[in-house]
Amino acid sequence: MPLFQFLDHLIPYDTFLNDLAARIVKLLKADHDDPEYISQRKAYQMFGRRNVERWRRQGKIVPCKRPGKVEYRTAELRFLQRTVQDYFDRQPSNSHNKQDENAKQ
Repeated sequence: MPLFQFLDHLIPYDTFLNDLAARIVKLLKADHDDPEYISQRKAYQMFGRRNVERWRRQGKIVPCKRPGKVEYRTAELRFLQRTVQDYFDRQPSNSHNKQDENAKQ
C-alpha cells in the first residue's frame, strides 16, 4: 500500500484521496449557488473592502462596469480568497511615487 510521508507522520494513499475528495466536494457545494457576477457592495461584504480594493489595485481582478453598476466575477473572488496572499509584496501607487520624486528634488 503506497504511503505519503509528511514531516510529522505517514498517511495511506487511500486516506489521502478520500480526504482530498471530501474537501473538493465541500468546496463545490459551497460555490454551487454563487451567481456568476456580484455587485461591488456585495463583494465588499463577502470578501472585505480592503481585500477587493487591493486585488483590484494589483490587477488580480478586473471589474465589469455597466451603467450605474460595478460587478466582479464571483469565481475570481473565490479563487483569490482561497489563495495565500503576500501582503508584503506591495506595488507602489502613483501618488507615492510623486511624493518620493518631490522629496528627492
